[in-house]
Amino acid sequence: MPSQITMPQLSDTMTEGTVVKWHKKEGDSVKAGEEIADVETDKATMPMEAFDSGTLAYIAAGEGQKVKVGGLLAVIATPGEDVQDVKRAAKSGAASAGESAVAAPPSVAQNHGVSPPDVEADHRKAEARRADVRRQETQPGAHPGEAAPPSPAAQPQRLRISPLAQRIAADKGVDVSALKGSGPGGRIVERDVLEAIATRGAGPAAAAGASEHRSVGVSESGSLTPTFRHPDTPTPAHPAPPPRGQKQVVPMSKMRSAIAAALLRSKQIIPHYYEVIDVDLEATLALREKLNGMLEKENIRLSIADFVMKAACVALLRNPAVNARFNPEKGEITRYGDVNLGIAVAIPDGLIVPVLRSADQLGLRELRVRSLDLIERARAQRLRREEQSEATFTVTSLGSYGIRQFSAIINPPEVAILAVGSAEKRPAIVNGQCVPRTMMSLVLSADHRVVDGAVAAEFLTSIKQALEEPGMMLL
Repeated sequence: MPSQITMPQLSDTMTEGTVVKWHKKEGDSVKAGEEIADVETDKATMPMEAFDSGTLAYIAAGEGQKVKVGGLLAVIATPGEDVQDVKRAAKSGAASAGESAVAAPPSVAQNHGVSPPDVEADHRKAEARRADVRRQETQPGAHPGEAAPPSPAAQPQRLRISPLAQRIAADKGVDVSALKGSGPGGRIVERDVLEAIATRGAGPAAAAGASEHRSVGVSESGSLTPTFRHPDTPTPAHPAPPPRGQKQVVPMSKMRSAIAAALLRSKQIIPHYYEVIDVDLEATLALREKLNGMLEKENIRLSIADFVMKAACVALLRNPAVNARFNPEKGEITRYGDVNLGIAVAIPDGLIVPVLRSADQLGLRELRVRSLDLIERARAQRLRREEQSEATFTVTSLGSYGIRQFSAIINPPEVAILAVGSAEKRPAIVNGQCVPRTMMSLVLSADHRVVDGAVAAEFLTSIKQALEEPGMMLL
């Protein structure tokens, strides 16, 4: 039967999306897993994949059209079906339902990060189909009746580039066809374009010295990873100022509007309070150096941030009142036995919080590898829906900017957020002597409706103990 493509709920706060661009037109063949369109959510512009192979029979939403979550975007005629029959049936169904109102308004449950049952069921089915496709791709010859696909040399290849990287390249006049992508599957991502700009703008000396300018530990983006920062590199987050004597009016982007509304609502309805604790990192640094020596052959290098995330997971399991989500309309607090860790990542257009699911079950090595992959795909705008929703706790950082401490705004329906400052040498009293120690300040913002002050203090104490005695993370 025909396969319907509907607007997915790609984040907890998303109620509708906008079709930015179709990569296919009606009558084109599509393969499962192939990117067929770019969709703008309230947080980012992201590629959308087809979950079934066949022919794109009908496009229900044109470019620039807004569609509610669960609303119809397109219909694929699967092999053996008559494309025109599928198109006529799809157009008839869309007309009877009203093409501009393809979905009912989201329920209260959606507003609290829970997808409606039909959308969630569709998502599970799609994920299962995607897994089948991946298995087939790794088993050449599993379908002897199918003709072998043409070789890469025999067919034109569509340039794989993230929408964000494409916008930056267009703004800065970068020829993307000459770039080699470092993202998943060779996709060109923001970092590749920025490095090309830095190399072009500063000449051979910049290219030779670029590797020397890397933030170590907590990144400037709040992504808790080392990221490229050449001092001469222009960044899209800091546009050129207007000419002297002139002014510039900048309309708010969809993402910026969504961020503004969400943070205003958070500060208006959530009684925030803040607790600060200082952590001595000397023991963590010693363990980190030893483990990095053991992981050198695997080309894995742990950062301080990996230990902070691991310590946060340990502390959340020991203090489940903080690993929770609050639904004020129902008067319900939901506590979780697993940690879905949100990692705040800054991008030029705003902020996105990818979610590392079941982070508490990961060792430091896997935590490092998976968080790097998640953050890379967040910056390339290639996150799946489940990687943007249902976080139980969030970590954010400005440490690489040299920010000693700051207070973050809670991302509802979560009940707390941890702000990580810079790791720096400070004078400390040890055994009655004033000595230099590597210290870090952590600030917990908590919702006083759910988390009492003593509970927050116990949570921060648990993190401090885990980082000052890292062997405790094994207990």
